[in-house]
Amino acid sequence: MHAMQYAFTLPADYSMDVVRERVARTGHLLDEWTGLGLKAYLMRERGVRGSAVNEYAPFYLWNTVEGMNSFLWEGGFQRPADDFGRPSVRQWTGLAYEEGGAAGSPARAAVRSRRPVPDGVPLAGVAADAVRENGRLAALDGTVLTAAVVDTSRWELVHFTLLAHDDAAAGAEGDVFEVLHVSAPGRDRLPRGRQW
Repeated sequence: MHAMQYAFTLPADYSMDVVRERVARTGHLLDEWTGLGLKAYLMRERGVRGSAVNEYAPFYLWNTVEGMNSFLWEGGFQRPADDFGRPSVRQWTGLAYEEGGAAGSPARAAVRSRRPVPDGVPLAGVAADAVRENGRLAALDGTVLTAAVVDTSRWELVHFTLLAHDDAAAGAEGDVFEVLHVSAPGRDRLPRGRQW
């Protein structure tokens, strides 16, 4: 499993309804993308759920590197890059994936929590802790799914969780997003549990 996210930070006075309408119009285009586990079309609105910015920031879980590369190099990514400018694309290696108790429900909110992997600690312990935390998040009321991923170029650990209702995000540590749409052609093929 591979994870990917890019973000477009938009002006403070930008109408986020433009983003909502865009996703309503084009979100289905990845509903059958080969190699894609899922894409969560995410946004944050300035002043809502503690966000200081307007941001469109889709998050991807890929089953195959080929699917991800096809998206980046053969057209899927070109459309948002043309419309908003080409952003930096973050990529992470998967550590763990779990479906939650609300797996059959539509996702309404998402939480992305990030933390550095400290220097001088055994990496096996960090990875084991991330897998345990992923299991804890999956067991919380309202969890649709959750993934733990790591960027080894920055030594940053990320937990990404989709939630069935906004209340489930209350008090969550991390950035809270509104989910506009989920394309999940290969969600059932995302490998469960730890990824090694």
